[in-house]
Amino acid sequence: MRSLFTSFLLLISSLVFAQQNYPSKLTVATDGSGDYRTIQEAINAFRAYSPVALQLHIRNGVYKEKLIIPSWVTNLTITGENPDSTIITYDDYSGKFKSKDTVADKSKYSTFSSYTMWVQGNDITIKNLTIRNTAGRVGQAVALHVDGDRVTVNNCRLFGNQDTLLTANDSSRQYYIGCIIEGTTDFIFGPATVVFENCIIRSLSNSYITAASTPAWKQFGYVFLNCKLTANDEAKQVYLGRPWRAYARTVFIGCEMGAHIRAEGWENWRNPENEKTAFYAEYKNSGPGALTAGRVAWSHQLTKKQAAAYTTGRIFGDWKPSKN
Repeated sequence: MRSLFTSFLLLISSLVFAQQNYPSKLTVATDGSGDYRTIQEAINAFRAYSPVALQLHIRNGVYKEKLIIPSWVTNLTITGENPDSTIITYDDYSGKFKSKDTVADKSKYSTFSSYTMWVQGNDITIKNLTIRNTAGRVGQAVALHVDGDRVTVNNCRLFGNQDTLLTANDSSRQYYIGCIIEGTTDFIFGPATVVFENCIIRSLSNSYITAASTPAWKQFGYVFLNCKLTANDEAKQVYLGRPWRAYARTVFIGCEMGAHIRAEGWENWRNPENEKTAFYAEYKNSGPGALTAGRVAWSHQLTKKQAAAYTTGRIFGDWKPSKN
């Protein structure tokens, strides 16, 4: 009896010890010098709904991974060693077969499952790395798909073509600061409330930058603060945005707009009814693409008082994202 009781106590003690010794800090390195060689292995090693903040450091290297941060991994900061040489990459796209055996399995990826990285968890910060989708110009191919709330992306490079960045989830709040985001068509899209501050937005073809799908009940959709809109040589006629859904909201404030931005600025997605519901506005932008004389009549030029409401405090409410 004593032996059985002792074994039971040892079992309970080992379980408690294991619960108390989940890692809170991990390092990933492709050469094996860290705790794990792959990012997904490290994320899977963290405790679900950890009561302490989690930190994941990623050393320089190219990580070919289709990566998921699940909803139960929260309060996590992922930091790359260098934004130009810490690279997460994949190449799925909408319409691509999921299996090599296309006779037995004809299932295909959709826009929403074409991601390189999918952030489901809340309170996630991603810093100093590149996330890219290298599928090429084959249609929708997402690099970063974010569903979580209170997600910050700082000093990162988001590279792709069509649909590079999916800011998903009606209730999600996201903050991008000091990032480079590039693509061709609708390469920033979705229903979330998002602030882009001091970012470079680079167009790769004659198309559309944003395709917001803001719900009707939301006051804020996309807000670009002090960003720089640039383009490669191919992109010479680019719209600021078009409404993926009728109540799309997108505002540019204090941004520098290159000559590639079309004089009319905005497009109604071939549906004049969208002009009655979408809210597209600008305030004190600069550069050859910021001239307002040719803008569509249904867009807005904010007053100083109206523009003053577009602060992160007003937009995000009780969430105060860090700029560091």
